[in-house]
Formats: sequence, C-alpha cells, structure tokens
Amino acid sequence: MSAVLPHSGASRAARMMRGVLIPVAVVVIWQIVTGLGWINPIILPSPLAVVTKWWQYLKPTVAMAEGFGAWLESSELLMDATHSLYRVIMGFIVGAGIALPLGLLMGTSTRVYGLFNPLVQVVRPIPPIAYIPLAILWFGLGNPPAFFLIALGAFFPVLMNTIAGVRHVDGIYLRAARNLGAGQLTIFRRVILPAATPYILSGVRIGIGTAFIVVIVAEMIAVNNGLGYRILEAREYMWSDKIIAGMLTIGLLGLVIDLGMDRLNNHLLKWHRGLETK
Repeated sequence: MSAVLPHSGASRAARMMRGVLIPVAVVVIWQIVTGLGWINPIILPSPLAVVTKWWQYLKPTVAMAEGFGAWLESSELLMDATHSLYRVIMGFIVGAGIALPLGLLMGTSTRVYGLFNPLVQVVRPIPPIAYIPLAILWFGLGNPPAFFLIALGAFFPVLMNTIAGVRHVDGIYLRAARNLGAGQLTIFRRVILPAATPYILSGVRIGIGTAFIVVIVAEMIAVNNGLGYRILEAREYMWSDKIIAGMLTIGLLGLVIDLGMDRLNNHLLKWHRGLETK
C-alpha cells in the first residue's frame, strides 16, 4: 500500500484555495462594479441581490413537521430541481439503455457495424435541439418530448464511446484468451467488457452531462416546471436576479453530478488506474 505523504493535507488545501481564487475574484469584481452603479441592475444585479433571490427561491414556506412532501412542494427551487433531475434520469436511462447494447454489438460485429454506422454518422451531427418541433409534434407537451430529447442527447456519447472501447481492445488479450481455449461468450465477458469499461464510463459521464444541458432547453419549450421553465419565466418578467440564481443552481447541480460520476468511475476503475482504497 502506498505511503501517505506528510503534507498531503496541506497540499490538498492549497489546491482547493487555488480552485476558489478565480471565482472569488470574479464575485468581488462583480460586486464592486454593480455596487458603484456602473451597470443597470436590471441587466446585471449584484451578487448580494442574486443570493437574496436564490434564498427566496429556495426557502420552503411549510415546516418539515407538516410532512416531507408538503415541505418539498413549498420550495419552488427544490420542486424545480426535482422535476429537472427526474427528467434527466429518465431520459438518460432510455438513451443509455439503447446505446449500450447497440454499441457493444457494433463494436464486436463488423457486420452490425457496417449496417448501422452510416445511419449513425448521418444522425449524430444533428443537435437534439433541432428535434424540438418534431418532438412536440410526435409527443405533444409535457414529459414525453423532454424524455425524447434528453435520450437523444445521452445516446450518442454512450454509443460512440462504447464502440471505441470495444474496438480498441488489445489484440494480444484476445489471442491469449483464444489460445487458452476461451469461447466467444467468455472472451466478451472476461476480456472485451472489462477492457472497454473505461471508455463506456467516460461515455456515461459525457452523456449525463449532455442530458443535463438538453433538459434545460426542453423545459423552456415543452413543460411548465423545472429549472429551464423557471429561467424562461423570469426572463418574461425581466427578473435577472432570478435568472442568474437559476443558472447558478444548474451549475451547482451539474458540478455535483459530475463529481459523483468521477467518484463512481474511480471506484469502479481502481483495478485500471492502480488506485487503492484508504
């Protein structure tokens, strides 16, 4: 087991300080500029105004003692975040659930790859946003078109990374497994799939990030709740402080999701990266 460096805690703290240096500087300059009245607060409110609005957006109006459901529903921000996360999860499950087996088939079978690859390469450059009119025409309003758009956003990162992972398995491993008498199913399960897992998890990480981007656009068009809808509503009333509060919430949620995916990747790929649990 690797030894723990005596100054690892100090170096970690130093890295954290460097990481927050630029954001803090931006907020300070932002506060100075808006506090001096150089910019119209309707165009760019002060950080203090944004934090105040964010707290009003977040603050529940019902006590927890009245029940978790009532408490959650009384917070506009928590309800919007819950709806957005629900759509991200459902759309991602649909998109990745189709992309993963298809990617494994295309990666392992030259015939399947030749059959599907032309269609994939034609459709892949089309952004999910371009499907919005068709999504509304096919599914109407509400969650179904949002699920469809999010699934599209998650589909191609997972698909392409899965194909790349399977097709980049070192031939030495395949030949060694065949020489040892392993069958095709055993080779796939014990050689191809583990070797392709880092690529697949990278695709999952990119796909869920893309899904979170697409859900905001979908909520601005097809639904009447969620973070995207609330930002669009705030724009109609020129509530720029609420717009920025919603944007910061999206950024924080995206950061939490990405950090969670990074931790999951590190946990699942300890064997691949040489990491050790402490």
